[in-house]
Amino acid sequence: MRPMIRGDTPLPDVPVHPGLRRFLTVMRGYRALVADSPLTPRLCNPAPVRRTGFDLDLRIDVITREAEDVVSLYLVAPDGAALPRWRPGAHVDVVLPSGRQRQYSLCGDPADPRGYRIAVRLIPDGDGGSQEIHQTLRAGQPLRVRGPRNAFRLVEATSYRFVAGGIGITPILPMVGAAAANGVPWRLDYLGRTRGSMPFLAELASLREGTVAIRPDDEFGPPDIARLLADVRPSNAVYVCGPPPMLDVARALFDPTGDLRELHTERFSPPPVVGGTPFEAELRRTGVTVEVGAEESVLAAVRREVPSVAYSCRQGFCGSCKTTVLAGRVEHRDSVLLDQERADSMLICVSRGHDRLVLDL
Repeated sequence: MRPMIRGDTPLPDVPVHPGLRRFLTVMRGYRALVADSPLTPRLCNPAPVRRTGFDLDLRIDVITREAEDVVSLYLVAPDGAALPRWRPGAHVDVVLPSGRQRQYSLCGDPADPRGYRIAVRLIPDGDGGSQEIHQTLRAGQPLRVRGPRNAFRLVEATSYRFVAGGIGITPILPMVGAAAANGVPWRLDYLGRTRGSMPFLAELASLREGTVAIRPDDEFGPPDIARLLADVRPSNAVYVCGPPPMLDVARALFDPTGDLRELHTERFSPPPVVGGTPFEAELRRTGVTVEVGAEESVLAAVRREVPSVAYSCRQGFCGSCKTTVLAGRVEHRDSVLLDQERADSMLICVSRGHDRLVLDL
C-alpha cells in the first residue's frame, strides 16, 4: 500500500512561530519525497488528510434537478464570504436537520470561492439520508457542513484514466475538469443504467482536451471493467469510483509491476466485513447486550438498539462513530485513531471485538 500522507488540506491563516514554520516546511518536503517515491506500488485509497475540518453554517442557495432521482445543492455562506478552498476528490460531511450525518463529494468548480456543490441520488430503500435531502430540503434553508476533507486526491500524472459509475461521477467531474484545464491527456468511461439517470452529461460534453465515452447499460449492456481497462499503461493514473462490484473488479486487476500499477478508488458504501467472527457487545448505558454477527459491523448491531448512534463514513476514516471501550479486546481496523486513543476507544463502523466488548453506549 502507498504510505498514507496527511496534512495536505490548507489550514486557516494563523500566526505561526518561525521555528514551527521551518519544521512544517521540512515535513512538507519529506511528505512529497515519500509520496513520489517510485519504490512503492500505488493502490491508493488513503485516509483523509485530517479527521475534522471546518464547521460551516451554510445556506442552500439553489437546488437543481440533474438527472432522474439526482439533485444538486449549491451551498453558500449566508454573508457571502468565501469558503475554504478544496481540491478535486474532496468531500464534505453534511449534518442534516434530522441529525443524520452523510458525506458527499464536492462536484463543482474548485476555483469557485463562493459556494460548494454536492449531488445526491435518491435511494428509496436506503437509510433515509437521501430521502431527507430530496423530500424536505428547500432553497434558503440553513445547512451545516464539516470539511472539506480529501480521501481521493488527484495526483500529478502525465495522463489519466477515469471510470465513473452512476453517482460516482461526482468526485470524478472536478478531476477531469482539472486535467482538461491543465492540458493533461485523459479519458473518462462514464457508466450508468440509462442516459436519463446519468447527471452532468452536458458539462462533460463541454470539456476539451480529453475523451468522454458515455456507456449506459441499456445501450451497451453491462459494463466489462476489465475490458475497459485493458489498454491502461504504466504512465496512466487510474481513478475508479462507483458501486462495490466495479471497485472489486478494478482492485483485482491491480498489479504493482504491471500496466495497472497506480489505482485510486473511492466507494460510497461500507466495505464488507472480511474475516469476522461473532461476538457480544454490551451497551452499558442502554442496558442491553447485542450479538454482532460474523458478517456485520458493530455499528449495524448497535443501531438495532440505538438508532441515534452517531456515524458518517462507515469506512473507518471520519471518526464520527468513535466509542469508548470500557472492557474487552478490540481488533482495530480503522485508519485514523492514534495509538493512545486505541487503548480505550474504537470506531464501531469497522473495528471488531473478541468474545465480548463493553461499550459506553
